[in-house]
This record gives sequence, C-alpha cells and structure tokens, in this order.
Amino acid sequence: MEVIGSASHEKAGLICRGWWWFKALVVGVATKTMKLGRDDPRRVIHALKVGLALSFVSLFYYFRPLYNGFGDATMWAVLTVVVVFEYTVGATLGKGLNRGLATLLAGALGVGAHHLATLSGEKGAPMVLSIFIFILAAAATFSRFFPGIKARYDYGVVIFILTFSLVSVSGYHADKILQLARQRLSTILMGGCICLIISIFICPVWAGQDLHNLIALNMEKLADFLEGFGGEYFESDHGDEKSASDGSKSDKSFLQGYKSVLNSKATEESLANFARWEPCHGFFRFFHPWDQYLKVGSLIRQCSYRIEALSDYINSDIQAPLEFKKEIQGACIKMSSESGKALRELASGVRTMTQNGSTDIHIANSKNAANDLKSVLKSTLTKNADLLQIMPAATASALLVEIIKCIEEIAESVNELGRSTKFKIVDPTLTALEIKQQPQTLLHRGIVNPLDTDCPHIFIEVDGPSDLSPPGNVNSKVPGGGASTSN
Repeated sequence: MEVIGSASHEKAGLICRGWWWFKALVVGVATKTMKLGRDDPRRVIHALKVGLALSFVSLFYYFRPLYNGFGDATMWAVLTVVVVFEYTVGATLGKGLNRGLATLLAGALGVGAHHLATLSGEKGAPMVLSIFIFILAAAATFSRFFPGIKARYDYGVVIFILTFSLVSVSGYHADKILQLARQRLSTILMGGCICLIISIFICPVWAGQDLHNLIALNMEKLADFLEGFGGEYFESDHGDEKSASDGSKSDKSFLQGYKSVLNSKATEESLANFARWEPCHGFFRFFHPWDQYLKVGSLIRQCSYRIEALSDYINSDIQAPLEFKKEIQGACIKMSSESGKALRELASGVRTMTQNGSTDIHIANSKNAANDLKSVLKSTLTKNADLLQIMPAATASALLVEIIKCIEEIAESVNELGRSTKFKIVDPTLTALEIKQQPQTLLHRGIVNPLDTDCPHIFIEVDGPSDLSPPGNVNSKVPGGGASTSN
C-alpha cells in the first residue's frame, strides 16, 4: 500500500509540475505577444492583412467556375500571396513586380525554348532544352553578384530561373504549353494584385516614412546622450545635489540609446531599397533623394562611434584630478549640451520637414566653448607636470571636439536634404504646433523682427505712389525733408 501510495503521489507531482510548466509557457508567450503588439500595433494589422489576402485568394478553390478556369495552377496564387506579402508597401510592391516581370519573361523564353527544341526532333529536343537551361541559369545566377541587381532584383532573378526551368521541363511532356504558361502567369498576377491592393489601401506601412522617422530618431538618441553626458561625467563635482535633481533620469537609459544607432546600417539600406519602389505618398514624391538619407545615416553612425568611445570615460577607473576637471567642466558641459541641442533641432527639422537657423546657433556656441576649452587646456598643461593624470579628461575633451565637427557635417548633409526636398523655411522661435498652423503660401520671404525702442531708428519716406499701394493712395511727405531720424 505504501508503494502504491508513493507512486500515485509521484504521478500527481509530475502532473502538477507539467501543468505549471505549461501555464508558465502560455503566460510567457502571451506576455511577449502583447509586448510586440504594444511596441508596434502595425504588426497586428499586418498579420490580419495577410490573413485577409489568403482568404480572398482561396476563393479560386472554393468556387468551381474559377477553379475550372485555372485548374491546379491556382496554387501559384496562394504561393504568391505567402511569398510576396511583406510588412511595408515598398517591399510588397518590389517583390510583386519582380515576381510578375520575371514570370512573364521566363514564361516567354520557356515557350520559345520549347518551340526551338521541337524543331530539333524527338531525340534532339532534350539536348537543346538542357543547353538553354544551362546558359540562362548560369547567366542569371552570375548577374546576382552585381551589387545593383543584388539589392533590388535578386528575388526576380531567382523567380526567373525557377519559372524558366519549370516551364521548359514541364512543357517537354505537355502539349498545351501556352495554356500552361498563361494559367501560371494569370494566377501569379492575380495573387500579386490582391497583395498590392490590400497593402496600399488598408493601413499602409510606408518604408520611406519609416526611414524618415528612423533618421530623426537616431539623431534624438545621440542628442539624449550628449545632453546628459556633462552631468554624468562631472557627477562627482555635483554630489548628492545633482542626484536628487536628476531623479527622473536615474535609470541612465538615455546613456544607452546610442548603441542601437551603431547597427542601423542594414535597416536603413533595406528601407531605402524598399522606398524606391513606393508610389507618391504624403511629402514623398517620385525620385525622392533616398540616397541622401543614407548619407545622413552614415554620418550619424560615425558620430555614434565617437560617442561610444566617449562613454567609456564616464565610469572609467582612471579619473583625472578633481581640480583639473573643475577647470574644464564649464566648457565641456556647454560643448556637450549645445551639441545635443543642435542634433535635437536637426531631428525636429527632419520630422517636420522644416529648416531654421537655431541649429547654426547651437553649433556656433559649441565651437566657442571648444575654443575656450583649448585655452584652458593650454594654460593647465603649462602648470601641471603630471600629464598621465590629466590624460583621460583631456582625451574626453578631444572627443567632444571631434563630435562637434561630426555634428557640423551632419547639419550640412541635412541642409542639403532640405534643399533637395524643399523643406519649409520657418522662424526658429516658432513651436512645432505653430509651424503646422503656419500657411503654406507666404507673401514674403524672411522674418520681420520688431523694433527695439532702445536703439536709434531711421525712417525713410518714399515720395510718390508705391507699387504695392492701391490706386490713388499717395504717401504724403513729412514737412522738413524726405527722411528723418529719431533717437
């Protein structure tokens, strides 16, 4: 009885552990799923769109008239939806066009190869088909090594090789080769059209917009680091007072955001390739300068590499003397904060597609702080004989100077992007809400500033009618002369 009781008890324990394991697995999967959905709700919508597309294309099987018209070739429509439907419109359109054009070209060449093979007789047909397949497959495979073809047409080349081989080989035993090619092409085009219609007209995800936002987000991440670097590096000088004032940033997450920028090259290039396929949408037109976005992204990554080197000095075991850090503290904090503000203004300008002069002001301020730092370093080096002790802080200061130069290059590249895409020029004192409310058509270019009452003014009166004045409106002349001054 004791043996039976212990066995049943052990079995109950195994069942209980198995139940808890299964429950933990379900809870873990549900938690990760909810997190993915909250991070980007468009992922949930994309999954529903794929299901909707497959439901539509399955009608080829459900309705007998459609199935009789295409036969077993309807499976190509299902395969097209599964393979072609991508997350963004550009990726879907690129794959759809690649698949459609490759199928059309390969089908035509396959039919031609089959016709030439039949002219060679029953014995020579297999040899001719094998030669055609070898030549075209080898040439198409070699073309995939070209960077331009690899980036945009690689999928189409693969489909070309597959379709040509299938049509050529299957056509050797099929009498109705033209009907076979027509059925496959028709079902592939129908599946691709269903994908494109659903992708474009139901909650579209634009690769160009994602690339645009990614560039701005990467600049904001670098700006977060630079704006907080000064306080973190000189934390020992502030003590507990600084820790209490910066309680909102106690998690230090703003110091880690730059790390995602280091590996953003592949994502940016992929989005740029997809964006080139997309039609006009929003502010993005045909022949939009996507290569300029890649140039800006490359400069941002170069800046992030310097920031990565700079971050090593925050918690370094080797620290400079406190007196030396106090001497360079003001200049370094101003350099980092002004550089961060410049990047933030550039990111805001990219997001709103506007240009203002505040970025140049922040860059000029950071350059002035860099010049002050050089003066401090020269005077300090002459007094301090122990160079090894001040070397870490001096190196961090030199990295800040390099970062300023890099930010200046980023600003020039963003300005070039603004000129090519015709960013709107706005008053730097306006807020983001005021920029959106500003009319698109202005009566004048430039900014009219109010007069300063403390400075002398010169009033000039024009004798005669103005070109902008209505007929009959003539300015009267002030007695005593055509011009007057007031202090």
